[in-house]
Amino acid sequence: MNIRTIQSEVLAGLTAALSLVPEVVGFALVAHVNPLNGLYAAFILCLIAAILGGRPGMISGAAGSMAVVSAALVVQHGIDYLFATILLTGILQLLFAAFRLGKLIRMVPHSVMLGFVNGLAIIIATAQFQHLRQRMPDGTQHWLPSSSLLTMFALIAVTVTVTVFLPRLTKAFPSALAGILAATTCVVAFGIHTRTVGDLSSIRGAIPGFHLPAVPYTLETLRITLPYALVLATIGLVETLLTLNLIDELTDTAGEPNRESMAQGIGNVACALFTGIGGCAMIGQSIINLNAGGRRRLSGIAAGGFLLSFILVGSRLIERIPLAALVGVMFVVAAETFNWQSLRNVVRIPRHDTAVMLLVTLVTVLTNLAVAVVAGIVIAALVFAWDHAQQLDADITEDNGLKTYRLHGSLFFASIAQFTAFFSPKTDPADTYLEFDHARIMDSSALEAIEALAKRYREAGKILHVHGLSENCDRLLRRKDGAVSIAPTPAYDEV
Repeated sequence: MNIRTIQSEVLAGLTAALSLVPEVVGFALVAHVNPLNGLYAAFILCLIAAILGGRPGMISGAAGSMAVVSAALVVQHGIDYLFATILLTGILQLLFAAFRLGKLIRMVPHSVMLGFVNGLAIIIATAQFQHLRQRMPDGTQHWLPSSSLLTMFALIAVTVTVTVFLPRLTKAFPSALAGILAATTCVVAFGIHTRTVGDLSSIRGAIPGFHLPAVPYTLETLRITLPYALVLATIGLVETLLTLNLIDELTDTAGEPNRESMAQGIGNVACALFTGIGGCAMIGQSIINLNAGGRRRLSGIAAGGFLLSFILVGSRLIERIPLAALVGVMFVVAAETFNWQSLRNVVRIPRHDTAVMLLVTLVTVLTNLAVAVVAGIVIAALVFAWDHAQQLDADITEDNGLKTYRLHGSLFFASIAQFTAFFSPKTDPADTYLEFDHARIMDSSALEAIEALAKRYREAGKILHVHGLSENCDRLLRRKDGAVSIAPTPAYDEV
């Protein structure tokens, strides 16, 4: 790497680290833990994922999707049970990587991917409104006074303007960092009173020490932690691997899902042992890093290093940064993350793809990412099965007392009813032929359907002759005690 590349990577890491601070502090408060536990997790995950992960340029930290799930556990059982759960979460993610299951991400349809991206963009944007509200002594939250709101809106506008328009003039300096510096300069130069990072919580601390979760290592503890660990591991892996896919598309490069899963597992184990709350890849900070020029591992390493320096020596400076500056950057990130093209394509793409995309977006916002993605995949799979079931057809010809059914399409569990309806064993001739030269047998349900059909012909005193089967299907049907007459085939079609 040359000096310019190193400079670009380090500045990108600094920008990502600055945007991480308020997000991570906010997520830690959501999880009912000390903000330092969130910052420790961000620092540890950022470094480990950058060094060992399979997607250079991706930023990891304490994620809101996992913090929301963790809150109930902390309230009911205490923070050490959270550390034990995060330890188990990391182990589950390591097992996922060991069995090389990262390739399962290929089964996520594009419509689900769009829903994921749009849902997270909405979450990123709406999460910023918490900084425009204040908590009252009775625990309720209200909007800030009008003068404070106007001040924050003005600073947000400064940040957004610089972040959006600076790249049109030069790309030598990260626009998001420039936006933060511009808003901070305005506050300092004009003595503006506004909310700062320090108003959330102090981020000053020491290097995290080793801490084995202080819980009884019994089956009862496992009963409490395992359900949470399964949910957290799933959410973390889904968000990480989908973010990896998105960055692959944006950079036209290929990441390594299994390696990234392994790094996330190691990172969460380390978080649990050094008082971090755990986490995963963060799409907002990853986009900030990419837009700032971060493409290599150095940007992630720099982000982790800057986070640690903020905790140890730079807390006073970081706490003076106006929240409005970081809110403005995250609004820009949300706008850039949202796939606006997906809205323009609503009338062009199949209706079921639109429905899946909107469903995943809605469920992501209202529940959690894991539920949204699983629901989207299931619905997309059912729609796919339904469409292919409708494509099964048969050409029926009858000549010299011989009747032939030539199938076209795919025979599987969803098309069996349509397949059976083609045939009339009671009225067909004694020798009836079924040809599969232009059809594919997709599952065992299809084989059972063929056997059941042959049995109906046999009970009617007739024979069903089957041609064009693949080698495997041929062998399986020949085991059915003569229920089906299989024509000898010198060569087999691929199934």
